[in-house]
Amino acid sequence: MPHYMLMFVGDEQRREGSKEAMDRGMAAVGKWWEEHKAVIRGGERLELSKTATTVRRVSGQMKVFDGPFIESKEQVGGYALVEVPDLDEAIRLAKAWPMGDVEVRPTVER
Repeated sequence: MPHYMLMFVGDEQRREGSKEAMDRGMAAVGKWWEEHKAVIRGGERLELSKTATTVRRVSGQMKVFDGPFIESKEQVGGYALVEVPDLDEAIRLAKAWPMGDVEVRPTVER
C-alpha cells in the first residue's frame, strides 16, 4: 500500500490568540492523531526552524551551517507518514488537519 508524507506547514512568527486558543489547537491536533493512528506509520512535531543545522556541499566539500536551508515565511512544523490506498485518501486526511496548511507528497516505492 502506498505511503504519503503529510508535512504540516505554517508561519512560526504568527502565534495568534491566547494560551487557551493554543491549548484548544493542540488538543485538536492530538485528537487528529488519535483518530488516524491506524494509518499513521510515523511522524513528529519539529523544533522551530531557528534550531536547524544545514549541511551543504560547497566546492565538493560538505560544510555545516547554522539555520534552515532556506529563508521562507512558512516552515514545516511537523510531519506524519501515512499508509493509505491512494492520493485521494491522503488528501482526505490532510483536509481533516486542524491547524495550518498541509503539503502531501507520495514517497518513492522501493
